[in-house]
Amino acid sequence: MDLYEYQAKDLFGAHGVPVLPGHVADTPAGARTAAQELGGTVVVKAQVKTGGRGKAGGVKLAADPDEAQQRAEAILGLDIKGHVVGRVLVTPASEIAEEYYVSYLLDRANRTFLAMASVEGGMDIEEVAATKPDALAKIPIDPIAGVDAAKAREIVAAARFPDAVAEQTADVLVKLWDTFVAEDATLVEVNPLVRDPQDKVIALDGKVTLDDNAAFRHPGHAELADTAGQDPLETRAVQRGLNYVKLDGQVGVIGNGAGLVMSTLDVVAYAGEDFGGVKPANFLDIGGGANAQVMADGLDIILGDPAVRAVFVNVFGGITACDQVADGIVQALGILGDAATKPLVVRLDGNNVEEGRRILLDADHPLVTMVDTMDDAARTAARLASTGA
Repeated sequence: MDLYEYQAKDLFGAHGVPVLPGHVADTPAGARTAAQELGGTVVVKAQVKTGGRGKAGGVKLAADPDEAQQRAEAILGLDIKGHVVGRVLVTPASEIAEEYYVSYLLDRANRTFLAMASVEGGMDIEEVAATKPDALAKIPIDPIAGVDAAKAREIVAAARFPDAVAEQTADVLVKLWDTFVAEDATLVEVNPLVRDPQDKVIALDGKVTLDDNAAFRHPGHAELADTAGQDPLETRAVQRGLNYVKLDGQVGVIGNGAGLVMSTLDVVAYAGEDFGGVKPANFLDIGGGANAQVMADGLDIILGDPAVRAVFVNVFGGITACDQVADGIVQALGILGDAATKPLVVRLDGNNVEEGRRILLDADHPLVTMVDTMDDAARTAARLASTGA
């Protein structure tokens, strides 16, 4: 789960990382009130989960509350790389002497953690890495040892931070590591970490990605979820424990196993090229327990998408055999009743496939078409979706 800047900075503050106070507003009047409470010059910052806010006009200075209201009016509703701004963070303006970059992330390629730091912050770190690779220090972190004061000083030295802020930066790095570990994050980033004219180091921005697999350890993280900005179908799927991602297409896809579902998306997209560019409408992995209720929940989510014109159920029987899946499909259609109105193309293979096919044949449901191979099933689903019948 990616966090908004204000949420990231709240976590930073809770772990002792120096941040500036701020207030979140979703109306221009709210921004005005926030500016009044903070006093002085403030910055009005768009809260979206993407970079490039400044270049897009999503970060503006305001000298007084009236100007803060005007700035918020200009920013709220702004489209930044496909993200519509629904709220702004109003925070005190800071004088900046220098801008730095620091982060911790999960290094999947090397199966460890990685610290990255640079004295050239405030810009896209990808650009720094591409144009000045020597300016970005990369230090592997032992997951057991973590980052103590000595390791933090090693990172500071590798990135060549100025002596005037070296100890402060090392202290920030230790506290950021505490945040990273305590919150079960896969990314903690500060860009920029600033040095003000008094040589004080402040985390002026923040980016955090939390590991959803660790959510059971953090009941409070549920409050950080952006349900307002989430697709309602995805929200319903999460509530039912389904692995669902909405896509821009017309063929609903249900499969058991992430790898099989990903392959199905590719096959549907390829087949759809022959039928007017039909595409998959979603990713939905029902996992190994494809019982009637799981199948009903999956179909209910997919059929609730008005863009879906046909559904492709692609199952390889393993731990859950094909006869159990077939029973699940028949019972799910019974549970859904009149809510099921779109054609289902079903391809079964693997454990107990013959029995599974027999169950579907005996049920003889008017919406269900069985197809033996994955490619032919994808073509059938694409054709049905292209005709809308």
